[in-house]
Amino acid sequence: MSLIIPTTQQTPASSSNVIRHFGLSIVAPLCGLSLLFGLWALAGFILVRNPATATFAGFAPAPTLTRLWTMLLDGSIWRAVAPSVVRVASGLGFAIVIGAPVGVLTGQSRFFREATHIPFQLLRMVSPLAWMPIAILMFASWDGAIVFLIAAASIWPIIFAVANGLKKLDPDWFKVAHNLGASPWHVLTAVIVPATAQDFLTGIRLAVGVAWIVLVPAEYLGVTSGLGYAINDARDTLEYDRLAAFVLVIGVIGFLFDGLLLALIQRVSWTHRD
Repeated sequence: MSLIIPTTQQTPASSSNVIRHFGLSIVAPLCGLSLLFGLWALAGFILVRNPATATFAGFAPAPTLTRLWTMLLDGSIWRAVAPSVVRVASGLGFAIVIGAPVGVLTGQSRFFREATHIPFQLLRMVSPLAWMPIAILMFASWDGAIVFLIAAASIWPIIFAVANGLKKLDPDWFKVAHNLGASPWHVLTAVIVPATAQDFLTGIRLAVGVAWIVLVPAEYLGVTSGLGYAINDARDTLEYDRLAAFVLVIGVIGFLFDGLLLALIQRVSWTHRD
């Protein structure tokens, strides 16, 4: 009679995976944040110690975080954030509504792709802020001009991401859909949208980054609200702790937007990687 002893050969491997996952998801981000905060504290220490730069001591972590807490309590942060979020959302909305169909057409039609390649590349290389004078002439309100600049900046990642996603599709998919009697609407909703969802969201993720960067200088225009206006006002009044607090808020909001889109990309992804 033989004695069968249960084995736990998978336990070390499982423990190793848990430790690895903990290191990648918890320890690594904490190390990165600690390094960033340490560099920020070092820069603040240098500013304070140097008489030539002591005026900018408000950029140090302690004054910035103290002022940020005060602004959170009195609501000034939310009053600055709300108009900026509305402008970014409006600009991105126009970019998606225009860019997604153009991306589909670019990916499906070789003639359209060849015809628009040079014009698109020329326009894409122009800084969105270079359109400021034209935007001011085109729109009756400053908000309209800012939304136009954001849309002009963020439309290109969406167009090229959707087009690139379509180019990767197997042409046999469309043949099968047509053979099964699918209408153009069914092809769009059952083939194109699911297959290009990851590329589409990736394009939006890139567009959000571009829009969020363009927002601040665009709000230097004639508006009296928003994060860009608040930063410009803090600079003019030499309130560097308030300026640094707004910069920190911009980074946090941008990070949250990016994290949300990254989660959506992973959800629609066909393959899940670490």
